[in-house]
Amino acid sequence: MQDQTLSGEAAAEAPLLSSFDRRLGYVETGFNLFAAFAIFALMLLGIVQVLGRQLFNMPVRGYIDFVELAMTTFAFFGIAYCQRLGGHVRMEMMLKPMRGRLLWGTEIFGTLVALVVIAVLIWYGWGHFLRAYQLGDSTIDTQLPVWPSKLGVPVAFFLLWLRLWLQFAGYLRLAIDPQRRPVAVITMLSVEEQAAHEIEDSGTVPERTREH
Repeated sequence: MQDQTLSGEAAAEAPLLSSFDRRLGYVETGFNLFAAFAIFALMLLGIVQVLGRQLFNMPVRGYIDFVELAMTTFAFFGIAYCQRLGGHVRMEMMLKPMRGRLLWGTEIFGTLVALVVIAVLIWYGWGHFLRAYQLGDSTIDTQLPVWPSKLGVPVAFFLLWLRLWLQFAGYLRLAIDPQRRPVAVITMLSVEEQAAHEIEDSGTVPERTREH
């Protein structure tokens, strides 16, 4: 697990980077909340579908179409938020022994690879959206337009792309001077630090100022 919560001292060392990190974090949190509400709404719709079919023989018309269109939301809208928290799968067994410029240089390389891959996905995702919009593509059952759902893919990837650029700047800053405090980057925690932070997040003890 990783943590990116900044202490006041760390934010003061890189105020511009910290400001961008905070503002982008608001957008990422909003996208993630939207995805969470979409999942909740889909669960409610599923209940209505089951009860309507079983009790009243009145299933929700276009239920499968709604599920298909909503998949973009909960599959992609939280991806930048996950990247910010370091919740994705990382090869930490290889990174943990590294220190200083070797560690940050490796992170820079991985981030650059991710930037290229995500840029390609944005390009092709945008192309799929334009094609669906221009052709008037729609679902089979209720003829709902699919372009809003397809537009969500490049938009979510673009948000992730911005997050990766921010992390690239943070890693580059640390590669230049490893003595600086990490800002807007993923940092690895020891088992003890992770346990302490989980206790703090649970609210069982007063939260302490976190420094990295």
